[in-house]
Amino acid sequence: MICLMYFRRKLKIYRLGGGTTVPQDYPFITLYRRNLSYSRKTTILGIETSCDDTGCAIVNGYGNILGECLYSQNALHVRYGGVNPVHAWELHRDNIDLAVKNALKSAKIGVSEIDALAVTVKPGLLLSLTIGVKYAKFLAKKYDKILIPIHHMEAHALVARMYYDIPFPYLTLLISGGHCFLAVVKDVDSFLLLGQTLDNAPGEVMDKAARRMKLKNIFEYSAVSGGRAIELAAKNATNPAMFQFPIPLLKNRDCNFSFSGLKDSLVRKVLKKESEHGLRGDEVIPEIYDLCASFQASIARHLAHRLERAITFCEMKKLLHFDTKNIIISGGVACNDYIYSCLERVGNKFGFNLYRPPHKVCTDNGVMVAWNGIEKVKKGDTIPLLSISNIDPTASFGLNIIDQVKEANLPIRAPTIENKM
Repeated sequence: MICLMYFRRKLKIYRLGGGTTVPQDYPFITLYRRNLSYSRKTTILGIETSCDDTGCAIVNGYGNILGECLYSQNALHVRYGGVNPVHAWELHRDNIDLAVKNALKSAKIGVSEIDALAVTVKPGLLLSLTIGVKYAKFLAKKYDKILIPIHHMEAHALVARMYYDIPFPYLTLLISGGHCFLAVVKDVDSFLLLGQTLDNAPGEVMDKAARRMKLKNIFEYSAVSGGRAIELAAKNATNPAMFQFPIPLLKNRDCNFSFSGLKDSLVRKVLKKESEHGLRGDEVIPEIYDLCASFQASIARHLAHRLERAITFCEMKKLLHFDTKNIIISGGVACNDYIYSCLERVGNKFGFNLYRPPHKVCTDNGVMVAWNGIEKVKKGDTIPLLSISNIDPTASFGLNIIDQVKEANLPIRAPTIENKM
């Protein structure tokens, strides 16, 4: 009792929802909020600012999107050939209040009517994450709401469950401009990491490849992202077999990825063709469509090769139940229909069902953050108190068992796929 009275006098007390009080900044203990009671009517506002899009959404326990708003920065970053962290931070700062207000307006509710807020705290760009976390903390304090910290990649891995009845466990492949992960999703807060990229992410490499091929100088591709430009251009290919790309890490018997070598190979091919045609400045090589198709196919083959090994490993280790053979593909690159169809063929080969969220939810958005909050509340997760120090730009994803995959030493033949759909 004496110690408790001392703490109350000496430490700042933080009031929680439901009247609970705990010390705010005591260095020797981890502080937690009391769990929320879940029902289908539980409503959560999600805020996403991990990279270059400001997203906000209100989602309930039924999986209904009551309101949402997304401010995309793509038009600006296309001009720079990639995400500029400072410009992303400035746009988040300018748009965060509008995004939240517009989402609430479309839902026809106020912050006081929601049950909790969820916000991305890791991983991502430090400046961008800070904008979302600070704003969410402001709302939580003003309206006395519980604040749920969200892991960006976990949100990507779980959001498909909002649209499909997919039980745990399942396999997920997360492919975007910033990440590439293969993992087993055992539960809402339990993940086994099977593989990750050793260098660049697939979306990042496609953006850089599009910039080197000068696709933005072709009018119909001037206003879309690099990855989308490659997908569209590849559909016009007539002879993609003229270009050949190696499959990365073919002799490495693991599930890791590497895409930088494919980018370097593409640059050499572009330089060779530009020299052959005597091109200068903004001129684009005549074989651009075939090169795009071949490059896209090389990305798909690499992803398919690692996915097949992951499936084989999971079946050998009995990490998935025989009646829940499901794979979720998510992240921005999952929007690429050609790549998705190649991965789907791998799944079909082993009797797996492949799912992906709707395109607008594959990319960064507030819906996946709000839904992750719903999943945590439903499971009864203890919610930690959130501070700026919880932001982690380089956070790991799940329990790393990559070495176990290597030790399994599973030989997987290189997949054969068509260069065009």
